[in-house]
Amino acid sequence: MEKAIKSIILAAGKGTRMKSQTPKVLHQIFNKELLGYVIDALNNTGKVEENYIIVGHCAQQVEEYVKQNYKNVKCRLQSPQQGTGHAALQAYDDLKGFDGEVIILNGDIPLLTTETLDKFIEEHRKNNNALTVMSAIIDDPTNYGRIVRDNNGDLKAIVEEKDTTDEQKKIKEINTGAYILDWAKVHEAFLHFDTNNAQHEYYLTDIVKWAITKGLKARSYILENSEESFGINSKKQLAEAAKILKNRVLDKLLDDGVTIVDPDTTYISPQTEIEPDTIIYPCTYIEGKNKIGKGCKIGPFARLRGDVQLGEGVKIGNFVEIKKTTIKDHTNVCHLSYVGDSTLGSSVNIGAGTITANYNHITKEKFRTIIDDNASTGSNSVIVAPAHIGENASIGAGSVISKDIEANALGLTRAPLKVLKGWFNRLKKD
Repeated sequence: MEKAIKSIILAAGKGTRMKSQTPKVLHQIFNKELLGYVIDALNNTGKVEENYIIVGHCAQQVEEYVKQNYKNVKCRLQSPQQGTGHAALQAYDDLKGFDGEVIILNGDIPLLTTETLDKFIEEHRKNNNALTVMSAIIDDPTNYGRIVRDNNGDLKAIVEEKDTTDEQKKIKEINTGAYILDWAKVHEAFLHFDTNNAQHEYYLTDIVKWAITKGLKARSYILENSEESFGINSKKQLAEAAKILKNRVLDKLLDDGVTIVDPDTTYISPQTEIEPDTIIYPCTYIEGKNKIGKGCKIGPFARLRGDVQLGEGVKIGNFVEIKKTTIKDHTNVCHLSYVGDSTLGSSVNIGAGTITANYNHITKEKFRTIIDDNASTGSNSVIVAPAHIGENASIGAGSVISKDIEANALGLTRAPLKVLKGWFNRLKKD
């Protein structure tokens, strides 16, 4: 019978180089927090039953995010912050008597995949290790802890950058900061940390030295793709990670039969599902979780902000923004429009410049717009939600609609045309 798994996610750091009031782990890629990517990667293995988030800087903000989005997560405060070993120690009491495996990793590695975590767990179990370190081989190992091996190639220690010798600095195999432990065998290591190092902190890497000293089996698992170890410490690295992630997503979509006209200018979140024969035109940005059917055309210059579901053959055109909206088959929203918090039926035509006014800024409430099959809106229409436009109904161009329009009817709120003759001559100067 496989052992239970719990995780410890280190998310207490300030992230000084981010130069931001927002905690580092709450910075976003595709409208999703870095910490969310890590928690989801763990949860999606189907093996992790509980996650302990170690919080510190802006602890309340991080805790609120976690509580709003996850059920199998508990936060533990690290104060003061005295190193990675001290951080992981904050979950020690929660794990007393636990006879399973514990994964420890950082909360700022959004590129780590569920597939890699599955392989990591499998490697640990297959070799019956007491401790397995996730490592990576990179061209420039500066600022990373080095994986030090003995003459037989076996794991000997992890040495932090500031403690390395000149010879150890040449090592290109680095510690990613991820570990899996047989908790019953290794937990005692957390009671033997010391600060005998260059930074005078409690290093989590000391658990490797302790395990080896005790004669326990400690090995490393080398990542197949070192990009997955990429940690975020600056806005530049955040942008780099976003580009890596979007290229990963686009490559998969292209393989799956989606046409991406210009991958360089197209950004699509990993939570978005797109069926074959859909065309994504240049300068399109799709964030959040969405589902897009077959044969759709999206862009150029379109933005989907999340919680969007498109049926087959839907057209989302240039300079169109869609949010929290379901659109059924063969509906067109082609030009300069905003559709939010809405449900659109099939074969609906949304005229250029149509706006669903869904937000009451005084009460902070949002309301839905419903437009039934075969309805249409004229150019420059505003539909003030809540509103229901019936089947086959039409909205005249330039109208502001604040009431429901029944099926087969025309809704029109247009002031009478006035023509002032000679207007040009009255304004012309002599």
